[in-house]
Amino acid sequence: MPDITRGTCHVLFAYDIAFSIDLNEAERRIKDVTQRDTIKHKRRAPKYFQYQPLPLRVTHGVESLAVGAFYTQPAVDVVLYDFGGASVVYSITLNGKLEGLLELSDTLYENLLLLNDSRRRVEQILDAVLPAVTKPSVSTFVEDYVIFQIEGLTPPHTIGELVEKQRQMLAQILRAETRELSEDEVYDAISRQLSFSRNDVTIVDWNSAIIIDQDYEDVLAVLEFANLELMEMRYLDHRVDNGLSLAYETLSKRPWRRFPFGSDPAELQRVAQWQVDSAVLFEGVNNSLKLLGDQFLARLYRTAADRFHLAEWDSTILRKLQTLDGIYSKISDSVTARRMEILEWIIILLILISIVLPFFSDFTGH
Repeated sequence: MPDITRGTCHVLFAYDIAFSIDLNEAERRIKDVTQRDTIKHKRRAPKYFQYQPLPLRVTHGVESLAVGAFYTQPAVDVVLYDFGGASVVYSITLNGKLEGLLELSDTLYENLLLLNDSRRRVEQILDAVLPAVTKPSVSTFVEDYVIFQIEGLTPPHTIGELVEKQRQMLAQILRAETRELSEDEVYDAISRQLSFSRNDVTIVDWNSAIIIDQDYEDVLAVLEFANLELMEMRYLDHRVDNGLSLAYETLSKRPWRRFPFGSDPAELQRVAQWQVDSAVLFEGVNNSLKLLGDQFLARLYRTAADRFHLAEWDSTILRKLQTLDGIYSKISDSVTARRMEILEWIIILLILISIVLPFFSDFTGH
């Protein structure tokens, strides 16, 4: 079993904290160390593989937290995105036996200490940048992800030799599973592998990832964004479900309980607002990372998206948005038809009045 000479475990927690964030205004209001995150390319690649706009990374100096036999570093990063997403990043120094990562992985799985601390961090930063956000609200949804980054091993191993000999241990670390896994489970856990050179590998699983590389910042950034995108897709799916429920309730109300011209205009406006907000958030998340240029990072993103089933989330949300649009159209058509019906009755009533009025005048002598 090889020893880890240098390494870092990155623990990510993704939240949605607002509908949108003015990052320039937020940067002016934060007193902690800040920087605009760029993807640091370690390979030859065009400059336009980048975020649009650049997210804001805020570094807080904090006390270390005990995570089993490990301790977090005395700093926490909070990364803010313009579409209202936030990612909290804890770092844990790694050294010792490779099998020690299994204990850490098991401890980090649904770790309440870091989860509660991360929520407190995003609530604090939301209060600090409140004038820069639209529709502030910390989501109940959270998506956590663990990235084990290893820079050095002793004795030295080739990547192929390490993965082949330690495939059981690597799979257990990725799945946070202390029991020995079946061959099928091992194969599935380590099946998403990418390498740029003979001396590096990135293994992406649904719960965590393992990076064996010295230049890892760009890989970490892409995985961090993919995890945030998964959280936003889950959150957006929940929002669209709420919008569908509201639209169905509006459409199903009995006529005599509704506004005289059909549905209450305020209810119709709420349905339209749900529809527009969901569509804007969907486009904002999907267009934040430009995937042109760096072919390795593009492959990495596709691998993470495949593991997180982002394509299925996208298609599900698009289908629900289309359903919401159809319900809104039916509600709008119902309102229009109701108004036309009432106008027709008003015209009929006016015609009757014009017919009856002369007889009424003759009878009264006026």
